[in-house]
Amino acid sequence: MRLWNATLPMLLLPLALGANAHEGQQHPAASAKKEQMPWGIAGDARASVKTIVVSMTDDMRFTPNRIEVEQGQTVRLVVRNSGAIMHEFVMGTKKTLDEHAALMMKFPGMEHDEPYMTHVKSGASGEVTWTFNRPGDFDFACLIAGHFQAGMVGTIKVVPASSNRHSAAPGLSRG
Repeated sequence: MRLWNATLPMLLLPLALGANAHEGQQHPAASAKKEQMPWGIAGDARASVKTIVVSMTDDMRFTPNRIEVEQGQTVRLVVRNSGAIMHEFVMGTKKTLDEHAALMMKFPGMEHDEPYMTHVKSGASGEVTWTFNRPGDFDFACLIAGHFQAGMVGTIKVVPASSNRHSAAPGLSRG
């Protein structure tokens, strides 16, 4: 009985951390809840106005590693793993990614499923559809143990929506 009492908390720890066992599976964002995050909210693929393809490689890099979108845009991010090992794409703030990366180092088998992330097997693609409804500078990373620490990171700049897209060029009058 003592062994069971000592073991039970260890068995429940992954559940308390929100871990879901899903080794090697792809996860559609539609299955996850929509929750406002500092970097936006899960979007509806039918509402996407832009598709951005992001490549992940075993040299621990994303291409592109800098993305710019307008506030209010719903973007479909197609994430392709051209490497030989599993990678993931996770959006967040610097602070949330640092905290999550530290947890992944302590619990390398920890897996999760949120609409702002996708896990991608070698040779496969994953998708994240996201509405960037807040301006600012945000980050994305692969948080698999060691990948983040090796520099597998990128940035997303969300700029205020341009209200002058159809106005005359600077210095020219419209009349």
